[in-house]
Amino acid sequence: MMAQMVILTLPRALECCSRIGEVLDFSPTIADRTGERVEEKKDCKDVLTFKNVSFRFADADEYTLKNLELSCKRGEITAIIGGTGSGKSTVASLMMRFNEVTEGALLLGGVDIREMPQSQLREHLSFVQQRAWLFSGTIAENLRYGNPDADDKQLWHALEIAQAKDFVEALPDKLESFVAQGGTNFSGGQKQRLSIARALVKKPELYIFDDSFSALDFKTDAALRKALIPETKEAAVVIIAQRISTILHADKIIVLHEGEPVGIGKHDELLANCPIYKEIYDSQTKEASENE
Repeated sequence: MMAQMVILTLPRALECCSRIGEVLDFSPTIADRTGERVEEKKDCKDVLTFKNVSFRFADADEYTLKNLELSCKRGEITAIIGGTGSGKSTVASLMMRFNEVTEGALLLGGVDIREMPQSQLREHLSFVQQRAWLFSGTIAENLRYGNPDADDKQLWHALEIAQAKDFVEALPDKLESFVAQGGTNFSGGQKQRLSIARALVKKPELYIFDDSFSALDFKTDAALRKALIPETKEAAVVIIAQRISTILHADKIIVLHEGEPVGIGKHDELLANCPIYKEIYDSQTKEASENE
């Protein structure tokens, strides 16, 4: 019986070893050209700039993103909206350099991000993704992930801005409350607010919110966005959203359709001049009125 068990287990073990070997031998497709830090241009007004950027996956025939021109300036909120598959999240992945630009250039502080180490690039960014993820440990440890030197006062301030202070104060251990791997002991809205607070504690030059308000109710969403404006006035903010209500007061809205920008402007301008934006707006306001 033991011999039979070994014979049955051995092929599985060999297959597992083969898969582990593939992981250990894998080389990242995006590698730093140099490990040395690059000097950034101090007089550059734009935090991040897309210069005629196009992107195509290696195994794809068509471009996912085409001819994107975009400047993210300090003190401004730039919003990106579009239908499913329009390339919104691809913009965020290019900003984080999870994918490499196929054509054109992406500049941080006037320097091509391909010329600087990835660690240097990400020092300037805070990224809050749609599916909020928390690490195992305590709330305080999660919030200090991007800024280990932050004190409790800074943590509570970030929680207040992110509309998370009330529910954290209600916990028995408050900042020292336990967080399960992935934050499974919190609701979706609570995880999103904690993720936003973690981004605020870091105090970066560029905030990227990739549909980060989707799990929040409209009242909390509005209160959070209002509180964010003074808190991020020294930084650039990019909001990638599906709900138009989230981006109504953005300084600049980029409308994507099938990977191409089809409209750039403020809400009222796009409503009058961009059919794609008006179509999205009409569908969402109609859906909201039907739900009422």
